[in-house]
Amino acid sequence: MKFSLFAHMERIDPQEDQKQLYEEFVQLCQIADDAGFHAVWTGEHHGMNFTIAPNPFLNLVDLANKTKNVRLGTGTVIAPFWHPIRLAGEAAMTDIITDGRLELGIARGAYSFEYERMLPGLEAWEAGQRMREQVPAVQKLWAGDYEHEGEYWQFPKTTSAPQPVQKDGPPIWVAARDPNSHEFAVSNGCNVQVTPLWNGDPEIESLMGKFNDACAKFPDQPRPRIMLLLHTYVASDADDAKLAAEELNRFYNYFGAWFMNKREITQGLIAPLSDEEIAAHPFYTPEAIQRDLAIGEPADLIERLKKYEAMGYDEYSFWIDSSMPFERKKASLERFISDVMPAFQ
Repeated sequence: MKFSLFAHMERIDPQEDQKQLYEEFVQLCQIADDAGFHAVWTGEHHGMNFTIAPNPFLNLVDLANKTKNVRLGTGTVIAPFWHPIRLAGEAAMTDIITDGRLELGIARGAYSFEYERMLPGLEAWEAGQRMREQVPAVQKLWAGDYEHEGEYWQFPKTTSAPQPVQKDGPPIWVAARDPNSHEFAVSNGCNVQVTPLWNGDPEIESLMGKFNDACAKFPDQPRPRIMLLLHTYVASDADDAKLAAEELNRFYNYFGAWFMNKREITQGLIAPLSDEEIAAHPFYTPEAIQRDLAIGEPADLIERLKKYEAMGYDEYSFWIDSSMPFERKKASLERFISDVMPAFQ
């Protein structure tokens, strides 16, 4: 099982300097690269200072000049916000600049906040349909001389300009949860990224089951890769693990509030959540977070990740966004490198 890092510029407090956040993001990616991680991933979001990521290609091009070997992935671009010709061309240019290190992750998106601002009236179902139309169009644009007559886009014969360095284009990853998404990815020769969020091992097992069912349904397709993205914290001791669970519980309270899209937002930041509001959440608790995320001392992490490897996951992505201070993120990542990764070599 390969390891990767999933990171954004993450901001809850308006006092946090955005340039410093970017420098810290780069530093974490460099640590992962130096340690032999397979990839780093960063996503796309708009108007949200909670997760600052307006164009992942910009970040990845910069990282290409600041790292040596690590693969560089979009985790993910939001399909409805991109015309297929533009996405094919910008991904191909990124592949050229990064010398063939690009992995292209694509999703339908999730935040109503973004849909309202980027494509008012868009619903999740339509966003998913746009993704299903876009992915094969991008693949054919890379091949060249492709004319498209779809429900959402129409254009005459076009070739991606430029065309990517990697043969047949960068690997495409589809963010999948329901069986139809897994089947779409497998049938179109795409890898699969799954994110169980706070739902724990039953969801992780269920997602692998859906992936295996999709592979069985399309036996003529080569089996693609599947990546598990999960919040991770390697603790120095039991008290440190407990503190991390409290911090990640706070993160998920903010995540849920952004997702619900009902709270006042000023200067791209959500109105602060009080300790009382966090304590009153109906299902986020530090205890549940510690149970269901990869939080613990090195031996605990090794045991948990060995289980995921045995399930068949090809890549485990260390999701480092957490609302905790940078130095705590960095220390956790360094413990993962020194005390967890050697068990998988």
